[in-house]
Amino acid sequence: MIKGDNFFKEAEAKWELAGEGISRQITGYNTQLMVVKVKFETGAVGYEHDHFHSQGTVVASGKFKITIDGKSEILETGDGFFVPPNAKHGAECLDAGMLIDVFNPVREDFLK
Repeated sequence: MIKGDNFFKEAEAKWELAGEGISRQITGYNTQLMVVKVKFETGAVGYEHDHFHSQGTVVASGKFKITIDGKSEILETGDGFFVPPNAKHGAECLDAGMLIDVFNPVREDFLK
């Protein structure tokens, strides 16, 4: 069974590069669910992509232009969005911040 630790301590976890000006920390996961913190520098772009996972995201801090299936919205701290499976989506960071992503099922590609 795929499973991470039950507890997460930010100071003990590594940040991994996820793109230019973008890094992530996996905070917990099993086969059904994964929670990931994604830190963006101002101007960083999470280019449009798609995957078979459902994704729910909360803007923990900062300001982002989020595009899902060709529709864009400006989202700020406390806002969120949902990405259905296989929907094209991307993020442009307007003010440095962090997104909290939740995926179902686990993003096994993040564990390699």
